Amino acid sequence: MDRPLVLALVVLACRPGPAGQSPTISTSPGAQDTIPIAGHSLQVPTGFTVNIFADGQNGVRSLALGPGGAVFATLSGGGRIVRLVDSNGDGVADSGTTVLSGLDGPFGLAFRGDTMYFAEETSVKRLDPGAAGPVTLVSNLPGGGHTTRTVVFGPDNLLYVAVGSSCNVCDDPPPRAAVTRYHLDGTAPHTFATGLRNSVGLAFNPATAELWANNNDRDNLGDDVPPEHLNILKDGKWYGWPQCYLPGRPNPEYAGFNCSGVEPPALAVQAHSAPLGLAFYTGTQFPAEYQGDAFMTYHGSWNRSVPTGAKVVRVRVQNGRPVSVEDFVTGWQLPDGSRWGRPVGLVVAADGALLISDDSGGRIWRVKYGK
Repeated sequence: MDRPLVLALVVLACRPGPAGQSPTISTSPGAQDTIPIAGHSLQVPTGFTVNIFADGQNGVRSLALGPGGAVFATLSGGGRIVRLVDSNGDGVADSGTTVLSGLDGPFGLAFRGDTMYFAEETSVKRLDPGAAGPVTLVSNLPGGGHTTRTVVFGPDNLLYVAVGSSCNVCDDPPPRAAVTRYHLDGTAPHTFATGLRNSVGLAFNPATAELWANNNDRDNLGDDVPPEHLNILKDGKWYGWPQCYLPGRPNPEYAGFNCSGVEPPALAVQAHSAPLGLAFYTGTQFPAEYQGDAFMTYHGSWNRSVPTGAKVVRVRVQNGRPVSVEDFVTGWQLPDGSRWGRPVGLVVAADGALLISDDSGGRIWRVKYGK
């Protein structure tokens, strides 16, 4: 399941087998090019190239496009949000400025027009153009545990915020292990989806207006159980955690629990991959076959006997549903399991290139098609 060019994945439209796993489908990205870079090499599908868009961005996590196509990034460890500009269009940021500093673990980042919304560990804030400082919209998010807080805007003009659990397996009431929907001013919180141990990547499918979310499932059940999830969230649905990791599959701490009410994931992928970033390809720079597909980052396992992850995968989409994943950018994990980079955030740049944040290497990578 961990061969570098083939990723086994679980398609949950099939009935689970005796081992609690569905039949697997392996997909290959086909021919690949090796790109020497930063003293190492990365592998991408033939025809694509990679360069460093920005370096020295220690702890860079989420990415977003702001006014004028500038790239904004959260540097969680440094408590900053920065603005990066490629003024001459050569695919490399020429300037970088700090927009905000002294923040408490900033992670989620999104723009509505020229207004920036961002999440710290216990709050969601808004920075208006020309304002001296941000306005707090949500101030009571729980701290600790999984500390990422992701923010996205829906086509319904509402704000969606994901908060992870405080633990591996425990009873955590919302807003933990859930996605909560707010009015744009932070009022009228509504628990949209629950049972999500740690959903970090959120993205609305532009073709269907549905909210997709990846999910990091529990640890300590072995190398390949349970799978990580890619969900299409529905209002009021429960996705299993902490009692269940799949429909009909209770966690041992809840042995005998009836898991028939679990909303099944749209797709399940390799356990402990740690999916973080999620973005639909909306540009035109890539070949036409990429239109409507999505990308996910795998930050990589921390407690698997054979390390996995540390790569970007392409999610193939048919009729509005994910059907398979395949490697798109690999090489940050070396054959001995060590890593020189760990991808986190994704954004499609104004020119159609795909930007990838790397919190371990402190870089933002840029993938484009052609030379």
